[in-house]
Amino acid sequence: MNPRFDLRSRIRPDILDMPGYVPIVPTDVLAERLGIAPEAILKLDGNENPFGPSPAALRAIATERGYHIYPDPDQRRVRDALSSHLGVAAAHIVCGLGSDDLIDLILRALVVQGDGVVNCPPTFGMYPFSTEVAGGRVIDVPRREDFTLDIDAIARAAVAAKVIFLASPNNPTGNRMSRDDLDRLLALDVLVVVDEAYIEFAGTEHSFVTLVPEHENLVVLRTFSKWAGLAGLRAGYGVMPKLLADVLMLIKQPYNLNVAAGVAMVASLGDAELLMERVCTIAGTRNRLASRLAELDWIAPYPSEANFILCRLDGVDALEVKDRLAGGGIFVRYFDAPALRNHLRISVGLEEHNAVIIDALRQIGAELGR
Repeated sequence: MNPRFDLRSRIRPDILDMPGYVPIVPTDVLAERLGIAPEAILKLDGNENPFGPSPAALRAIATERGYHIYPDPDQRRVRDALSSHLGVAAAHIVCGLGSDDLIDLILRALVVQGDGVVNCPPTFGMYPFSTEVAGGRVIDVPRREDFTLDIDAIARAAVAAKVIFLASPNNPTGNRMSRDDLDRLLALDVLVVVDEAYIEFAGTEHSFVTLVPEHENLVVLRTFSKWAGLAGLRAGYGVMPKLLADVLMLIKQPYNLNVAAGVAMVASLGDAELLMERVCTIAGTRNRLASRLAELDWIAPYPSEANFILCRLDGVDALEVKDRLAGGGIFVRYFDAPALRNHLRISVGLEEHNAVIIDALRQIGAELGR
C-alpha cells in the first residue's frame, strides 16, 4: 500500500457528499428476505408491466444468434424501425440503456460544472441525481398543489439554466403536461426535455414527439420499459434535434444498446397492436383500482394517466402501511418528500392483483382502527 496516495482526495467532493438514487429491489431479493417463493411476491413498486414482453419479442430474443458479435454502434435497424413507427426521421433518434441513459448523455453533452438544470418536484428522481453526477446545479421549481407546472416560476428559473426536465405523465403524480404549457416553455432560451415514459397509458395522441423536428430546443424521451414490458432489457430512446442527436451518437458508449434489447425493440414494434391492447387493459384496471381505493376513507387517490396511482393517506402512517403490506409480500412505493408527505404509489398490476391489495388494505385499516 502506498501511504502517500489518498484516493478520497482525488474524488470530486460533491460526488462523495451525494445521496444516492434509491432504486427498487428485485423480486428474488424481496422473496429471500421474507423467506417466501418469488411467485408469492406482489411487486407493485416499480411501475413494471405485469404482462411482460410480447411473444414476438421473446421469440426474437430466443432465436437471435448474434450474441457473440458486438451490436451495431449506429443502431441502424432499431432507429429505422422507430422512424417508421413514429413518423420521424431516424437522424433525430438515439437509443440507449433505457431513457436513464439518454438523460445522462444529454447532461454530459450540455452541462459543465455549475450549470443550472431546472427540476420540478415532485418528479422522477433521476433528473436531479444525474444532474449532480454531471456536476450541474439543480434548480428546484416546485409544482403547484395540484401538481401542475408553475410556468411563470420556471421561466424565472430558466434564465440561469441550460436544461429543463419534465415528465408527462409525471412520475409519481400521474398528471400530464398540456400543450399550452409546452408552447410557453419552448419560447424560453433553454432546452426542454419531455420524458414520455408513460405516454402510452395516457394515449399516444398526447405525445409531443412529432413536434421535435420543428423545434431546436425540444427533446422527447421514450422507453420500452413500461408499455412493452422490457424494463429488464433497458431499452429506451430519445427524439431530438439532429445536431444534438449527432453529438449524443458521438459521445455515447459505442455499444450502449445491446443485441437482445435491439431485437426485442424491433419485434415489439412489430407486435404493437397486441402491446397496445395490453396497455388499454392496464388503463382500465388502473381506473377500477382507483375507484376501489377511493372507497377507503383514509386513502385519497389522485387522478392518473400512467400505470400507477399516487395516494395520500389520511390519519394513518403511510410508512407503517407500506411495512405491513411488505410483511405480507406486497410491495408499494413510499414517499415522504415535502410535497408528498405520507404518500404511497401503487403500480397497476393485473385485475386479480386489485383484489389482493384492496383486501390487504382493508385488513390493515381495520387493524389500525379505520
